[in-house]
Amino acid sequence: MDAVRVALLREVLAGTEWVQATRRFAGSLRASVAPHGGGLLLVGSAAYEPWHLAAHLDDEAAWSGLPELSPTLVRHRVPTGVPAHLSVGLGRLAAAGRGETLLVVTPEQPGAGLLERVHDARRNGATVLALDGGDRDLHALAHDALAAPPAVPVAGATGDGTGDEGERAGAAAQDLDLDTLQHLVSAAAGENSVPVPRRHRRFRDRLARLADELTSPPPPRW
Repeated sequence: MDAVRVALLREVLAGTEWVQATRRFAGSLRASVAPHGGGLLLVGSAAYEPWHLAAHLDDEAAWSGLPELSPTLVRHRVPTGVPAHLSVGLGRLAAAGRGETLLVVTPEQPGAGLLERVHDARRNGATVLALDGGDRDLHALAHDALAAPPAVPVAGATGDGTGDEGERAGAAAQDLDLDTLQHLVSAAAGENSVPVPRRHRRFRDRLARLADELTSPPPPRW
């Protein structure tokens, strides 16, 4: 999902808490991986690998001039013959400690084995963040957490607005899933950063202008 689509999605969600919530969580992520930190570890459950979030964070790291946002993907199973950057197994979590950030991303229960490793990483000084479906045990271990809304729609609009606008915002919030939250968080993580090289600024400025054009009301006819 590119910057234009993120801008449009935020426009639809303007009547809900999700724009602010994803920016707040992204702020926690950005603060925890400050330049003096020891790196960002990204791990999912045994059945879910957060490939897309890893790719988007890597892009944001390059575009925003924040290399510390580029994560190391930690995998439950490492196939033979894969490149070195894709061959980091769960053993890496045992070495996680002070100055490092562990971001756990999963739509399902993380499992007792992963929870135990996350607990050990926190005890050793790592900052633990969770982006998930709302697992209570994982949230109890996390320094900050953001859960996707329930998949089952609830009656009535959940937005703060009224009328059609509030109903659209409520419907959009009910349609949110973990993948969409990952796009919003990764985009927000690269915002409000230090100045970046000119070629990166030109690229992001063009995207920002295009987003403004697509989301602004049409000009008056007279």
